[in-house]
Amino acid sequence: MMTFNSARSVVLTACAVAVLAACSSSSRIPAPVEDRLGAGRPPAGAAAPLAAKPLPGAENAGKPGYYTVQRGDTLMRIGLDSGQSWRDLARWNSLSNPDVIEVGQVLRVVPPGAAVETSGVVVRPVAPSGESTATTAAAKPAAVVPSPATPSSAINDEGLGFIWPANGSLLAGFDESKNKGLDIAGKAGDPVLASADGQVVYAGAGLRGYGNLIILKHNNTFLTAYAHNQELLVKEDQKVRKGQKIAEMGKSDADRVKLHFEVRRQGKPVDPAKFLPAR
Repeated sequence: MMTFNSARSVVLTACAVAVLAACSSSSRIPAPVEDRLGAGRPPAGAAAPLAAKPLPGAENAGKPGYYTVQRGDTLMRIGLDSGQSWRDLARWNSLSNPDVIEVGQVLRVVPPGAAVETSGVVVRPVAPSGESTATTAAAKPAAVVPSPATPSSAINDEGLGFIWPANGSLLAGFDESKNKGLDIAGKAGDPVLASADGQVVYAGAGLRGYGNLIILKHNNTFLTAYAHNQELLVKEDQKVRKGQKIAEMGKSDADRVKLHFEVRRQGKPVDPAKFLPAR
């Protein structure tokens, strides 16, 4: 029969064994270590994460003749604002899908090999013949201010001789911040005419706010745009003559029937009234 002392000895021995076992077990599990300096580092032996791939053209960011894509941009809009055909932009930048451009991507917006504007110098793209059309700011002739009796076409238009693209009354004039062209009244189906000889660089409805739109390129300096048409009568790459009917007036993406007409000089909207003959 086990005495009290014997029982007490057995209990103490069992407790000691249990404590030793727990200590032995916990010694095999290292305590967690907080890495305050190297948070986010991959475990030892693991491959480091790949650096973010630079966007196409990133090496040209900020250089003259290049444009960094902003949120909401489309190639069509960039082409209009730079005075270029979207097809040319796609070709110069080797875009396999012109509908896919990324914010932060840098695009060439002047022809390869063309001179661009630099400080103190106004430079135009190289003419098709290969001759440079660059001029210094000092050498640039001053604009001629017409007298009331002189047609406003006396403003330098490089010999294009722009004409009014429609016969309706003027609804709204040019305002650099609110209206980048002229709004001309008319009836649905009225003819819309090419304001000068040129080539169709866009015909479609892909530019928000313009409806059915035609853009003509007249030379390396001037574009004209004809918006809100109900029907387009020409196709991209087609050459047109001054006075040729290119569309029928309508109200696509507009609140009434009208023609919105823009003149862009090297992509910048300018007042069309300065290049059109007086009425």
